[in-house]
Amino acid sequence: MADTFSSQTAHPARAPHVATTRHSRRRLRACHECDLLVALPALKPGQKADCPRCEHTLAVRHHKPAERSLALAIGALIMLLLSVAFPFVSFEARGVSNRIELTETASTLVGFHEPLVAICVLLTVIILPTVYLCGVMWLSLGLLSRRFLPHSRGVARALKHLTPWMMADVFVIAALVSLIKVAGMAEVSLGLSFWTFCAYALLLLLTTQSLDTDWMWFSLASEPLAPAGARPGEPASPQGLSGCATCGLVNRLDANGRGHCRRCGESLHARTPRSRQRTLALLLAAVVMYIPANLYPIMTTTSLGNSSPSTIISGVMLFLQHGDIPIAVIIFTASVVVPIGKILALGWLCYAVRHRGEPLRNVTRVRLYRMTEFIGRWSMVDVFVVAILVALIRAGELMSIAPGPAALSFASVVILTMLAAISFDPRMIWDDLPEKPRRRGMSRIAALASPRKEPDDA
Repeated sequence: MADTFSSQTAHPARAPHVATTRHSRRRLRACHECDLLVALPALKPGQKADCPRCEHTLAVRHHKPAERSLALAIGALIMLLLSVAFPFVSFEARGVSNRIELTETASTLVGFHEPLVAICVLLTVIILPTVYLCGVMWLSLGLLSRRFLPHSRGVARALKHLTPWMMADVFVIAALVSLIKVAGMAEVSLGLSFWTFCAYALLLLLTTQSLDTDWMWFSLASEPLAPAGARPGEPASPQGLSGCATCGLVNRLDANGRGHCRRCGESLHARTPRSRQRTLALLLAAVVMYIPANLYPIMTTTSLGNSSPSTIISGVMLFLQHGDIPIAVIIFTASVVVPIGKILALGWLCYAVRHRGEPLRNVTRVRLYRMTEFIGRWSMVDVFVVAILVALIRAGELMSIAPGPAALSFASVVILTMLAAISFDPRMIWDDLPEKPRRRGMSRIAALASPRKEPDDA
């Protein structure tokens, strides 16, 4: 397990200079979740630095990060190519059989006049991960050769924005749910593509976790000194500073609280403009779309000429009747608990930022925000289940499954709630703190206000 450095956990032996009052302008970071300005310690491989106020991870150091990321990205891309080239899954029932490839889970939806759902499946499962993996390979090759390839900074910026929208791991869970559902009415066979896809999803996840963003940006563009007068241990915004959410560099903002990162060119704001209003608007749109997502059928099953439409809730009840309680719990959690919980949580956070809070309460609010941001993508399980079943079960009047109008509505709910979480600026939670508690908290953070040297492996 990686070692963690923060003002509460750093041992004096690791930071013998904590008593000094000199401030360094190197290796400063403004926490993206609480806006605290922090001086990073020199990290060794296997260590990470957390914000001492909200415990957000500021930097993680890996052993040989470029080699590690390149190997994982190449492995993931090879597994993806194998997943596309071979059969994914097949079934046989009553003398009728069908075999599908991975790409048919999207292309079949187009034939049922659901092109938007098909595009959503194709982007999140194949296209965006492919772009991401190629970007990681592009950067890693440049870092290893020390001759950076063209547009490396733009590629590095894009990687951060692509990460939330890659859902290969969610698709694996959806495939397992689909197979359990089909196994009750047909004989299912797993193709080579299914196993290579599972390996691809795992390697893709490991690739995203292997990126050492702090080291990568230092290697790409070094690190300019932080603006003069920066005071670690205090919030960045009152000092006219802002940390870049993409590369981490601390920058000076103009009189209107805006600017651009000197290292990566990303737009900067003291607080995301109209964050609360945009979040509430997206949540309201998600609520509106969630109504037809539950009222209309998400898919229609035809067996021996008889059609049976099923909504999200009726699908859960069907699993319960067949005794598949774990699957019913997964579908109910992903399709009902997560969307509603995320809407309520983000709505409450938008209300809470308008009211003062104690630091301990604010830590709880930030943790709630992290949880809503993490779980939101898993609601796509139901959409992926529909895509897999529609492609697999195609035997005309004998046995077939067609997507219902609720599929597009529910996919819209997932996307809107994810955009709402991205639009919400968690730094607002810490604004307007009572003066005394904040000063007491700052006294515990003073240890990170001392000068630091550059990372050993940078």
